[in-house]
Amino acid sequence: MFKGYCFPETVILQAVYFKLRFGLCYQDVEELLLIRGVKVDHAPVQRWVFKFPTLIEQNFRYRKKPLGNRLRLDETYVKLHGKC
Repeated sequence: MFKGYCFPETVILQAVYFKLRFGLCYQDVEELLLIRGVKVDHAPVQRWVFKFPTLIEQNFRYRKKPLGNRLRLDETYVKLHGKC
């Protein structure tokens, strides 16, 4: 998925995480990566944010374990036809 890029996978994932999780602008993401010792322009970060979120989400959905078929509610009541 990250083959052919100048930066390692961890840097790309970190940049995409910063942008999407905290809603930072691309220049702020560039500055945070510079603080961490990675010199990258904001233009590649923008391309990464456009390209990789869907691929990362597909990967997460593929690895996600199926949930059970039980539904447990705690301290909840249901009101039907005006009665508890």
